[in-house]
Amino acid sequence: MFEPFAVDLDNNGLKLQVRVMAEKKSKKKKKNKEPKPVVEIKGLTVRYDKVVLKKVDWKIQRGEQWVLLGSNGSGKTTLLMSMAGYVTPTKGDVIVGEEDVAWSDLRKRIGVISASIAQKIDPSETVFEVVLSGKNAMINHWGKIPREDRKAAKRALKKVEVEHLRNRPWGVISQGERQRTLVGRALMCKPKLLILDEPCAGLDPVARGDFLDFVDRLASRKKGAPTLVFVTHHVEEIIPSITHVALLGDGQFVDKGPLDETLKTGNLRKTFGENVSLRKPGGKYRLKVD
Repeated sequence: MFEPFAVDLDNNGLKLQVRVMAEKKSKKKKKNKEPKPVVEIKGLTVRYDKVVLKKVDWKIQRGEQWVLLGSNGSGKTTLLMSMAGYVTPTKGDVIVGEEDVAWSDLRKRIGVISASIAQKIDPSETVFEVVLSGKNAMINHWGKIPREDRKAAKRALKKVEVEHLRNRPWGVISQGERQRTLVGRALMCKPKLLILDEPCAGLDPVARGDFLDFVDRLASRKKGAPTLVFVTHHVEEIIPSITHVALLGDGQFVDKGPLDETLKTGNLRKTFGENVSLRKPGGKYRLKVD
């Protein structure tokens, strides 16, 4: 392999051999290079009067569907709002794809469904107008509507299964219908990541089941399925399409990774600070307080 250097094994020859071997190794590494994450968080820290998030790192790859679990006050909402550009962190970076995006542009790359957005929508806005407003990550629609935006809004309505509500005012539709409409709104700007922040809050058991089935259908699509982060307190809301879990406690990750490897009783006790036990009767997760 190294015959060209067999006659003269001086320092230069040895150096050249090492360099050639290093080049071959580096080429090998390039072939097995890890794909760029959909979103990568590096050293995210948020401080108000106290530290709310502490040097959080997180990679979300294409094809992964995440659930984020944590108790009240653990920093879940602050983390999500920082990821989406609604909260400016004290330190750290959010990288979307291959771009280190300006904070002001994050909300156009990462869609968010949350109660804080729902509360700001004018009750007279129609479902169609609410969905349209997502094109520019605005609250409430105004101005002339381009033809292509109308077509995109119609497609979004169909995707989230609320076509029949198109002309209904926001103020009269049910909570479950509002959540689907907000998903459609978020999809308008073709986000790299879709965050659902406790979307089942305020839903009765039947509406919650219907909404979870809807999210599972959306995440399971063979074509055009968004990458999700589903935020909840309840392991019972983990849908079949979820592949990964992140456990947040006191502003830091307790653990994160593939669902079956990470969602364990020990980790959940650290996350919630309680003596709990994880069960899975009939294939559905349950958390029992001991």
